Amino acid sequence: MARDPYQELGVSRGASADEIRKAFRKLAKQNHPDTNPNNKEAEERFKRVSAAFDILGDVAKRKKFDAGEIDADGRETARGFSGGQGPWGANPGGGPGFEGGGARRGAYQSESFEGVDLGDILGEMFGGGGRGGRPGGAGGGFGGFSQRGADVRARLEIDLEDAIRGGKKRISFSDGRTIDVTIPKGAQEGQTLRLKGQGQPGRSGPGDAFIELTILPHPIYRQEGAVLVMDVPVTVYDAALGGKVEAPTPEGPVTLTVPKGSNTGSRLRLKGRGLTDTQGRRGDLFARLVVTLPDTPDPELEAFAEAWRQKRPYTPRRRN
Repeated sequence: MARDPYQELGVSRGASADEIRKAFRKLAKQNHPDTNPNNKEAEERFKRVSAAFDILGDVAKRKKFDAGEIDADGRETARGFSGGQGPWGANPGGGPGFEGGGARRGAYQSESFEGVDLGDILGEMFGGGGRGGRPGGAGGGFGGFSQRGADVRARLEIDLEDAIRGGKKRISFSDGRTIDVTIPKGAQEGQTLRLKGQGQPGRSGPGDAFIELTILPHPIYRQEGAVLVMDVPVTVYDAALGGKVEAPTPEGPVTLTVPKGSNTGSRLRLKGRGLTDTQGRRGDLFARLVVTLPDTPDPELEAFAEAWRQKRPYTPRRRN
């Protein structure tokens, strides 16, 4: 059985969802197989923290775990039947899960009692599609015995360019599997992708995998909703006289026309070059001009500036 997920992530039972998410991201980054090649210890640690977050990162699963309804592996914990209740009644002979017998009454999940796997037996009895139990096939078990494998959840960090253009990213699950995830064009922060049949195995088929996307901060672009903003340096003479400057965009570089008399903070709009919003519409990209002096002091420029300051002093307006 897996370790207590709270201990695995190093958080208290009263930890907030944000605290749990931060703890997982920190540990996942430290132990990810891509950053720890050929390190079995880190790989195992990564699997354990991923499995812990699969439970604590899901509100419903966390509630079930706290209530003792699932164990640290995410498996449902079935409860024994009480003697004298239901069509079976009491079982003085000590049958599995019944009051009065040698088996413990209460929670268990696939525990072995004298070599007998109760989870398998009860699964066949009450969810085996008519094999001595209730009819109805997969998922129609008695007392909540599910035949379908459990769903798994994970978070995937993607680059801003992948969110805009789409692409493929590889993700590792806590059970050691790695698969390639197709990122749709126009993906959004917090969007969840469903990978059918990529969850835990089960009698009537595997569960699904749900992958939540997180867009990583970009070294050039700042996000303002679906709008992107970038700083573009311009020379003093282009700012004063107007000119052309090359600027990056997610699709590649473009040439911008700098209007005559531009100042730091002036914005040039590139329509439809930003992120995609929830309505499927693409936002804009704004180039914020930053007037920049030469890296090396220029005596002529200094002389000109001194003469200008003496003859034509002015007070700059405050700009946001």
